[in-house]
Parts: sequence; C-alpha cells; structure tokens
Amino acid sequence: MRLFTGAANQYCDRVSRRSFLQIGSLAVGGLTLPRLLQAETAAAARSHKAVIMVYLSGGMPHQDTFDLKMEAPAEIRGEFSTIPSVVPGIDVCELLPKMATVMDRCSVIRSVVGQRDEHSSFQNLTGYTMREVERNYYPNFGSMVAKVQGPTTPLVPPFVDLFPTMQHRPYNSTGAGYLGSQYNQVRADGEDLASMKLRYVESMQFANRQKLLEGLDGFRRTADRGGLDNLEESYRRAFEVLTSSKLMEAMDVSKEDPAVRARYAMGSSKHLGDGGPLWNDQLLIARRLVEAGVRVVTVAYGFWDTHGNNFGHLKAHLPTVDSGISALIEDIYQRGLGDDVSLVVWGEFGRTPKINKDAGRDHWAPVQAALMAGGGMKVGQVIGSTDRTGGFAESRPVHYRDVLATIYHNLGIDTHQFVRSFGDRPVPIFDEDARPIRELIG
Repeated sequence: MRLFTGAANQYCDRVSRRSFLQIGSLAVGGLTLPRLLQAETAAAARSHKAVIMVYLSGGMPHQDTFDLKMEAPAEIRGEFSTIPSVVPGIDVCELLPKMATVMDRCSVIRSVVGQRDEHSSFQNLTGYTMREVERNYYPNFGSMVAKVQGPTTPLVPPFVDLFPTMQHRPYNSTGAGYLGSQYNQVRADGEDLASMKLRYVESMQFANRQKLLEGLDGFRRTADRGGLDNLEESYRRAFEVLTSSKLMEAMDVSKEDPAVRARYAMGSSKHLGDGGPLWNDQLLIARRLVEAGVRVVTVAYGFWDTHGNNFGHLKAHLPTVDSGISALIEDIYQRGLGDDVSLVVWGEFGRTPKINKDAGRDHWAPVQAALMAGGGMKVGQVIGSTDRTGGFAESRPVHYRDVLATIYHNLGIDTHQFVRSFGDRPVPIFDEDARPIRELIG
C-alpha cells in the first residue's frame, strides 16, 4: 500500500508508469487488494474469539472492592460498607453500585495466588516474573495469540496494545520475546498506530488511480461478466481502505452511539501517579477493536499503589471504575459477544490486610482478586475465599497462570502445545501445571 507515495515518469494523466503497473496488478492480474477484501468480508461473516485484558497498574485493594471483611477489626476492615448485588450472597463495595447490577454476568476470583511482590505488568501479560521474562524472553500472551492464530482479516492486526507509556517502566507492556518482532503488538501510544493511516499519499493521486481503475473495469466488464459485481464492490472498498483505516475508525469513539458513550462515563486521559490513566474511552475502544476483528486488546487502567490515603483515593476513583467496567460488561453481553469475548480485570498483586499509619495499604503478593466475564464462561459466582483478614487464600487457591490458561482456552488455544521460536526452537506455551479454571469452563 505505502508504495503509492511518489510519482516517477508521469504520463498525461499524471499517473506514473510505476504506479500504473502497481494498480494494474490490482485491477487486471493479481487483484491483490480486492481479493484481500473479499477474504476480509468472508471472515467478518464469522465470529471470532477475542480477549480484553484490563491491567490495574499498581495493584487494587481487594479488601475494599470485591472481598470486604466486615467482621474484621477496624484496622483491617477499613472505611467502606458492602451492598448486595443482583446475585444473592455476593456483596461488593458500596462505591460500586453499577457493578452490583452486573454481577450475574461476571465471576469474581477471590483467591488468586502465586504472584511475586514486583511492580510490573509482566506476570499478568506473560505468566512469568520480570526477571524470568528478561532472562528467557517469554512473550506477551497477545503475541502468542498472534503467533498461533494470526489475524482474523488481512487488514486488522491480531494484537493491539492500548497501554500508554507509563512513568514506571515495568508497568509498560512486554513484546513478543522469543517469538520474534513480527508478532509484536500494534501500540496505540506512538508511531505504530499512526502508521496504520496511509498519511503520505495525496488524495489527488488516488482520484487519478480511481479513474484509471474505472476504465480497466470497463475492459474487464466486456471480457468477463462472471462474478464482476463482487469485484466492483471490492474495488470500491479497496479505495476506502487505501484512504482510511478500519483500525483508526474503531478507535474513534466519536462515532459511537452517544447514549452508549455516556454510559461509560469518560474519566480522564491524564496519567494517575506513575501508572495509567483512568480513562473509560479506552474500554469502549477495546470493545470497538474486538468487533473490528482484533483478537487481543490490553488496557492499562488507573493507578492503585495506595501506600497512603487509600480510602480517599478510592472515593475519588472507584466511581469511574464502576461506570466503565460495568458498561463494558453490559456491552459485551448486549451486543451478542458473551460467548466470544473474554474480559479479565486484575493487577499485579493485592494490598495488605492491615491499614498502615498513612491510612494506606501496602503491597501484598500472597493473594488478590480478579474479575472475569464473557468468553462463554460460567458467571454469577465467586471462586475461592480468603481468611478473615483477607490476607491468604482459605479455599480454592487459583494460580495466576490459571487465569491466563483460561483465556487461552476461551480462545481455543491449548496451553501445552509447542510453538516455534524465532530460532526455530520448539517451546511450550505454558508449563504442565497451568490449567483453565474448571469452575469457569465446566
């Protein structure tokens, strides 16, 4: 596509010989772009499996959101009360009233274990610690999906990363590692996304080429009537693709139904602390991207490293989470994506049971909570429990790699299969001990 940038040896219609040959390969011989578009249309008629991962940079306090301990002493219990959800027996924080109305469409895992005390996204995105990733080049799970399944259509990348560049560098997402750079994500925070637009082509050049193709179409019409109507539509769409981008269209939330966008509530694109922004447009964009054909979308959402003023921070920001995550869950099901799009919301660890002297909660790796929805999973349930302080898993500990194994399972990927590294070495996606969560998949 990007070859249409210069004019060499121009003829009377201002189309160069080189350009004529390039267009001719589309119109007369290979029909490359129209054929791609036909393939895209056929693929679009089929549903595809996808996942949206929302990473809570800094680690959200589970004791103040989805696992409150109302019977614990005040120095553990905190300031908030619970409210009942639509599912009898499942209570949530009083600051999450909209989430309470969608708990029948999601499941809470209160006993996620196995993570290390490190401020990074690596464990969530790869299933391994930062040091293990740096040593062994383990890939981002989105890159693994891109390797195993490829794109759903020729014109949409399989993996889009909405992480902004965060000040704390280990919060930022990892790449394809041993799979090779061709499986890296398209990053929304930089030139990757900008390059999806063919920014260096003048509109006049395309107008001339379109006129040329119309003439060639006339020739083809007299030569071969069979199936030409479909090809004409493909040609028309070819020019639409060359002058715009399906990916960029998906990311333009101004095209969304105003009522839907209002339900998400905007938040702010401004970073919080040294983490991500609490910006609900990202959640809406994620849904629009998977509908456009993207398989994996990752979102960095907010900043939750509340060593001080934990409760003030949550009072200010949980209402935005309440609006955004509940709207995304509603959207997934209302738009008929409940069987195909998996959602997981989680951070790198939980927070300490005991409130510190600064009214904060510190890092706590032994246990955290995660929220999952969609993907055809069994919902409306709580999996596992913690002890009376929220400090340790009391029943049904779920290893964090099992969360990733569940995502792979929902996408139709066997985590124990082998893939080839860029050095042509066979490597398993995960070790033998990673298993999908049986309560979610049946």
